[in-house]
Amino acid sequence: MMTSRYARPVGVLLGLIAAVLANVSAHAVQASGTAERAGSKPSGTSPKTDGTAKTGADSGAGDDKAAKEVDTEHLFGFTEGADTGEKGEQEVVVDTVSRLGKRPAGPGRGRYRVLDTKLGYQFDPMDKLSIEIGAFGNLRNVRNITDLDDKSYGTFDGISVEVKYQFLKSSKEQPLGLALEVRPRFARVLPIEGNGADIFDLESVLQLDVQVVPDKLWYGSNISFELAAGRQRGVGASGYRSSTFLWSNALVARVGDSTYLGPEVRYLRGYNGTFLNDLESQAVFVGPALHHRFTEKTWFTLAYAGQVWGRDRDSTLASRGLGLNQFERHNLRVKFGMEF
Repeated sequence: MMTSRYARPVGVLLGLIAAVLANVSAHAVQASGTAERAGSKPSGTSPKTDGTAKTGADSGAGDDKAAKEVDTEHLFGFTEGADTGEKGEQEVVVDTVSRLGKRPAGPGRGRYRVLDTKLGYQFDPMDKLSIEIGAFGNLRNVRNITDLDDKSYGTFDGISVEVKYQFLKSSKEQPLGLALEVRPRFARVLPIEGNGADIFDLESVLQLDVQVVPDKLWYGSNISFELAAGRQRGVGASGYRSSTFLWSNALVARVGDSTYLGPEVRYLRGYNGTFLNDLESQAVFVGPALHHRFTEKTWFTLAYAGQVWGRDRDSTLASRGLGLNQFERHNLRVKFGMEF
């Protein structure tokens, strides 16, 4: 049963989603009615702007090009779109997330800088299904931070396999896209403390996107549950259990032929225990997301998120503002990809 701690933020977010989907449904009904009034056309032909007809092959080529231009998978910054590639497509992605800033311990300035980089290879064995294999690196510089040891190093941080299936693909006639992605991962470093460990991490992400205004404005949303369990290495090794709930929302508009820009809001809750057992921190992040395609096959995504609200459950930290026990002040994501 949902407690009062969950009900208010989850209720607000559900209301926002319902409002957007209601607007989209109305748009879809209107578009369907317009298509019916226009009447049916002979199969295999469609009118060109110069009055001539183009063949079904020409039409399909144009549709494929348009679909690539509005591929939503990497469109929303930290939020992931529902699109997948077509059968036989492949992609290489370099994805770096910088996590910056925590509470300093005592007087003086503290430093918390962690860069998590993934090199991923994605392939599509069939339509609507994509598989990505990733290798991670961790670069860390921590000094004078509350409850954390000073550390400065770079290391290999494990591998992952990401499997995604798309149930619905958005279009002008049917603007809703929906997919489910599962991301098992083996990690060698604790994400916050930076201690060596052997960790199994599993994230499940429900991905939704909507063409609010066809070819002009897109809405994306993710609901994610991530659990991690394992054991720290070294003398006095102990078990490790954690879990995270995430709800992210983004609204992105086309601001150029191949450039998309808009705001993104993320709500996170961090827990001690693998099944949302003991709440430790919660936080809200807000920032812009930018996506640009250099060519049909190469693209770039840049997103910043700053923590604007948060709370730590620890009574000694609850009055100090922001949720910095499990999260950071700033996140920066840079992705570069090439399709082939």
